[in-house]
Amino acid sequence: MLSMGTALVGTGYEIDAITAVLVGGAALTGGKGTVSNTVIGAFVIGILNNILNLLAIPSYPQMILKGLIVLVTVVTRKEH
Repeated sequence: MLSMGTALVGTGYEIDAITAVLVGGAALTGGKGTVSNTVIGAFVIGILNNILNLLAIPSYPQMILKGLIVLVTVVTRKEH
């Protein structure tokens, strides 16, 4: 059996990673964040993904919701 990888593994998780970091407290403009807050943000996004999947919400509305979370987080973030 030939084991091969594909370049498409992980496609679509970029928005989850960015959202987890922003929910964890880091800023896109070069602010400081911590690993522990990013892990908490990742848990929050993971739980959100699980809830949306359990509610049988299609993937495109899920991406729109995550994009709105990013937008709201960036707009409401107060820089120090």
